[in-house]
Amino acid sequence: MLERLFQLNAHNTNVRTEILAGVTTFLTMAYILFVNPSILGETGMDKGAVFVATCLAAAFGSVVMGLIANYPIALAPGMGLNAFFTYTVVLGMGHTWQVALGAVFLSACLFFLLSIFKIREWIINSIPLELRSAIAAGIGLFLALIALQNAGIVAANPATMVGLGNLGSPAALLAILGFFLIIGLEALRVTGAVLISILVVTTLSILLGVSQFGGVVSMPPSLAPTFLQLDIAGALDVSLISVIFAFLFVDLFDNSGTLIAVAKKAGLMRKDGHLPKMGRALIADSTAALGGSLLGTSTTTSYIESAAGVSAGGRTGLTSIVVAVLFLFALFFAPLAGSVPAFATAPALLFVAVLMASGMAEIEWSDITVAAPVVVTALAMPLTYSIATGIAFGFITWVAAKTLAGRFRELNGMLVALAIFCVIKLALF
Repeated sequence: MLERLFQLNAHNTNVRTEILAGVTTFLTMAYILFVNPSILGETGMDKGAVFVATCLAAAFGSVVMGLIANYPIALAPGMGLNAFFTYTVVLGMGHTWQVALGAVFLSACLFFLLSIFKIREWIINSIPLELRSAIAAGIGLFLALIALQNAGIVAANPATMVGLGNLGSPAALLAILGFFLIIGLEALRVTGAVLISILVVTTLSILLGVSQFGGVVSMPPSLAPTFLQLDIAGALDVSLISVIFAFLFVDLFDNSGTLIAVAKKAGLMRKDGHLPKMGRALIADSTAALGGSLLGTSTTTSYIESAAGVSAGGRTGLTSIVVAVLFLFALFFAPLAGSVPAFATAPALLFVAVLMASGMAEIEWSDITVAAPVVVTALAMPLTYSIATGIAFGFITWVAAKTLAGRFRELNGMLVALAIFCVIKLALF
């Protein structure tokens, strides 16, 4: 049956290798079980329900990817997108988390339509690679600011807006230790470095009496507080159009980049650069995002950590199915997730920020019409506390820079239209 479903022999793999790869991928991305409830919980959502939604969304998404596309790519609520959900849409713009879930649902519907009608490539090709790299780097800087805040390393300052926090506090010291631990373990290529750091910092925090221990295993909490609680009608408000498109664009770029990177590492990409079943993979991804919003979590997306499983030999969707089973098993560890303090997950956020900022290396810094929009995009996200605003600033600056430099022919209609839309949105809303 497994051979028929996943064509193991054709991909030069076996069940044992696929299981090992699935376990490896799960360990590298299991930190989302602790980080996602911590971030979304700040909106007022029930953390227990978010934990269950995270497990189920990851399991559902990974199963769909494994069965439809037969790719060794696992899915879970995306980093960056959960921060945008909480800190921009809910806490920043003042919308309820139910409306934010509605926006996630609508963006997933658009993503699904784009995948069905194969418009995805046209949109991606319309956005310059440098601008896409800047968006990823900006999200990384945004996550870094949140991480430093959660750790108490950065604090509000009436004179300078932000300033140095109390580095002598237990939270700050433990967060710094956790970040250094991740760096060391990653450098030594230890599987699950981020997860190990979170558990070590949480254990030390409990032993030192800084945080409370809630247990390890129990029956899963109720999903009722978040299940089908999305407000789609509220998300249709005009002021949320840019939010929906921000969810869509970030998910679109993130998915395409992840799929290409992981598939290339797994040897699934053809010599001409074509990725077989790319359409199926994107349909699986958008379906997972739809399911996640119904369960009660931010956008579910493909995880670059899947590359760890590929390195361990994963080549088919069986790897993703194994990840799904492990996420279902994790449902019984809700008390452990509830025992993890925000400063224990802060190092994970900061580490993800480091990975996302690496895209800045691809920028052609000698071209000022490229460098300026890139820097504006990346800085605007953390400084305005909004990914959507950063994207808008990026589109506007790119079009303005190219136009004023007499290089209007380098622009395309899609990019110009997006820039005009962003100007109108910022002016009126």
